[in-house]
Amino acid sequence: MQESTVKQNSTKKLITTALERSMSYQEYTEYLGKLVAEKQTSGATQSEELVHYTLLNHQRMRRWHKKFTLSDSESSILNERSEPLVWLLLTESWCGDAAPVLPVLQAFAQATPMLDLRIALRDEHEELLDRFLTVNARSIPKLLVVNPDKDMQVRATWGPRPETARKLVLAYKERHGKLDAEFRESLQKWYNQDGGHEIRTEVMALLTLK
Repeated sequence: MQESTVKQNSTKKLITTALERSMSYQEYTEYLGKLVAEKQTSGATQSEELVHYTLLNHQRMRRWHKKFTLSDSESSILNERSEPLVWLLLTESWCGDAAPVLPVLQAFAQATPMLDLRIALRDEHEELLDRFLTVNARSIPKLLVVNPDKDMQVRATWGPRPETARKLVLAYKERHGKLDAEFRESLQKWYNQDGGHEIRTEVMALLTLK
């Protein structure tokens, strides 16, 4: 068997396992609520900082879920879909970028039965994420666009953040060496000002890929 075929089969197995262990959007929000109530975070590391970010993300996701809606044209395009896709998002409860991203993805998934949004925890599926690194890093959230009708083929990937946010992160790292709490807060303000526009535009583009 050729090396490429072996890798494809291995990736398919990892994706299948991740989907079996994954959560729906509703299950994930309930999971976040449970973590918040127990003052815990997901992932291998428990710290006061990560617990705090889990709380913030839980609050922010609820606000995004209430305010974000698709346009009539977007809903129309989604209603015309005939090919099923699975959106598998790898993330963790403390991931700040996931707070605005997940409600946007859920809005798309709710608009058509042809999209199935599933959420899996990164630290439980590191081997899978290692197949889809971002500049050699396990950056999250990471979206895998999976075609269930074509042997779980990964059609495209997206993440961890939209283009403008990516540039803001790179510029800040170049000046300061790392991201800090002040920058993370300013990044959330950018997401709020953008209103999910860049996320929705980039995600919509994924649906037109062949």
